[in-house]
This record gives sequence, C-alpha cells and structure tokens, in this order.
Amino acid sequence: MRSVEIVPPRRPLVGRAAPPGSKSITNRALLLAGLAHGESRLSGALKSDDTARMAEALIAMGVGIEEPDATTFLVRSSGRLRAPSQPLFLGNAGTATRFLTAAAALADGPVVVDGDVHMRRRPIAPLVEALRRLGVEAVAPTGCPPVTVLGRGRVGGGRVEIDAGLSSQYVSALLMLAARADGPVEVALTGADIGARGYVELTLAAMRAFGATAEPFGAGAWRVAPTGYRAAALHIEPDASAATYLWAAERLTGGHIDQGVEAEAFTQPDAAAHAVIAAWPHMPAVIDGSQMQDAVPTLAVMAAFNATPVRFVGVANLRVKECDRLRALATELPRLKPGLAIEQEDELVVSGDPALAGRRIPAEFQTYADHRMAMALSLVGLLIDGVVVLDPACTAKTWPEWWDVLRGLGVALRFRG
Repeated sequence: MRSVEIVPPRRPLVGRAAPPGSKSITNRALLLAGLAHGESRLSGALKSDDTARMAEALIAMGVGIEEPDATTFLVRSSGRLRAPSQPLFLGNAGTATRFLTAAAALADGPVVVDGDVHMRRRPIAPLVEALRRLGVEAVAPTGCPPVTVLGRGRVGGGRVEIDAGLSSQYVSALLMLAARADGPVEVALTGADIGARGYVELTLAAMRAFGATAEPFGAGAWRVAPTGYRAAALHIEPDASAATYLWAAERLTGGHIDQGVEAEAFTQPDAAAHAVIAAWPHMPAVIDGSQMQDAVPTLAVMAAFNATPVRFVGVANLRVKECDRLRALATELPRLKPGLAIEQEDELVVSGDPALAGRRIPAEFQTYADHRMAMALSLVGLLIDGVVVLDPACTAKTWPEWWDVLRGLGVALRFRG
C-alpha cells in the first residue's frame, strides 16, 4: 500500500493490545545463541524485518535456526561461525549490522557486512577502529557499511577504548564479542558521552543469561571474562519502544489499553517515556531524550498538542537513526501548522497547540522509510481528520501488525495502493 488515512475515532480507545517482543533483546539473544554451543530456545521473540535479517545472517554463517511458532526461535549452534559465501545484507537493521560486524571476527574467513542505501549512511567507523585495536582486520572505506572483516576464528584479549557518542551499539557489539576472546577484555569509553546507556545494561543482562561474566569498573568501563557462551532458554519481554505508541494512544484519547504488562516491569530504557506521556497535556518544558531515544518521535507528536512548548535535548543521535529524525520531525509536524516544530542545532522545539485537536487538516506525512516515524505520526490521526501516512509498510521493520492493532482498537483506516 502506498498510503493509509487514519480516521479519528472521536472516542476513547479502550481494549487490549500486546506489543511485540523487544527488538533489542531479540537481536542480542539471537547472536549470543549463535555464539553458544548447543540448542537455545528464545520465546516471546519479535518476528520482524530486523530480526529476520539477523536470523538470515546467522544461518548464512552456519547456525541452525527454526521458528516453531510466531514468537519462538530455536537456535542450534556449534559455537563457531563460518564465513558466508556472499555478503551479509542487513537492510537498515542497525543492531544486526553493528553486532555482526564485531562477531564476524570469530568467523573462519572474510565477511562483508552490508545494508541498504539508508544503512550505508549510518556511521560505523568508531566500531571498526576499536576492532582494529583488538587485532581484528576490518575496513570500512566510507566510514559506513559495507564493512569487510577478515575473520580468523578468534580474537585476542586486552583493552580497547571506544567512542560511543554516536551509538551505544558499538559498546554492546564489543562486549558481546569480548566473552569469546582468548583472554580478558577491558572495554572503556573514551569520553563521558554514550548513546542510551540503558541498552548496554540490556546487553550485559543478555550476556549473563548465556553464561558470560562482565563487570563494570570505573565510570565508563567493563571487564569481560573469556567465558564463552552456553546455550540457554530465554523469555523476551515486550518491546518498550512499541509500548510508547499504545501509551500515547490511550493518553491522547482518554482511553485505556491493556498491554498485559505494567510500565514498571520493563527493563528497556524507553520505558522511562511512560512518566512523560502520563504528564500530557502538561509535559515538561525540557525533555532529555538521550536515554530514551526511540521514544522521542512519540513524545514529539504528543508535544504538538501540549499546553506549552517542549524542548527536546540530548537528541543529537537521532540524526543517525533510520533517518535524520530531528529533521524529519521538524519537517513533518509543521504540515499541521507552520512553525509547530523547529530544529535548533541538535535540539528540537515543539511549540504545542491544543487547539489543533478535533480539526480537519489535510496532511500527507512522509515517513522516510522509518518505522518509528510512521507509527508516531499515525498518532496524529487520532486527533486530526485528514491525516495520511505514506509508506505504511515500513512499520514491518519492528511491528508488522501495527495497523492491525489500531484497527483492533476501533480505529478506521483507509489504505490506498
């Protein structure tokens, strides 16, 4: 479908809707299961474009993966990776690309990690440079994918420093590789800045579930023992980033959506957005999005209807997501009202106008092949008539059933081919 028009329900949204499994945890668990000897069972997992890319890449590297039902992966591995016969094409899956770039050092030959036109604009140079300092031969001529890694089946121990200002995924990639090193590895930040530190905690928790030992020391460093990984059974919690759309939908319409899990039960950093969403229409004047980056598009859409202006700070990393989300939000929200959202260097200011709700404003939103832009902007259609979201299928990256979920809550949708 080329587009979808959202018809405002003009009533509170009430019902049940379960978010899918966490993308972040699913892709970590798939990789660690592939690096472990034996059979692992991952239940509650996300099945989407991003996790399919990871699974397909692992299969190409000799890992056996079965999918007995809609939310389970069975992963069988010898613990060794073979060099694939062709480049690993990972679309625009950032987690899969960063994690597999590091893991490719354990393959038995050259591995090319590549992606689509969007992924080829997403930086990976800091990770490549850190791998070189561990003795891994890796090159990325443009500083973005494609990356070529000459795997030797092993990696040495030692200390490696990493600039994680652009992405915490660089740190997670190194930490997961480190447990398979020949000796202890110390992973240290070169500065205080790190994108969404909470995702490093997710990585450490996943590593522990597969038998690894990684301990923090100092303010920004971790010591990883060369334990390797053992097969495990792991239940994956729902995706907190996806939950933000449902929290927002119930708040914007005055409804109640039972997700089957309380906000406090999430371990993912984006769950911190729940408190901010609950404050609407009196959201804080300044919101630090640094530790809940994927929730920022949701919060920015809500801020468009807030009683007072909202400034989003700590969000420079949004420029290197699936698209430049700061620019995208500053371009799309003003389709409702000129100046509604503006960029100020690496910050976003949304002026807020509660009077927009209930009006008819024909607005055709571009989504930039970005699943989070599509789902966040669809929330506008709950309050404003005339909203059309282009390329609705891009939500398949992390939530293929998103539009079915909206319909299940009673929101009328008009798809156009």
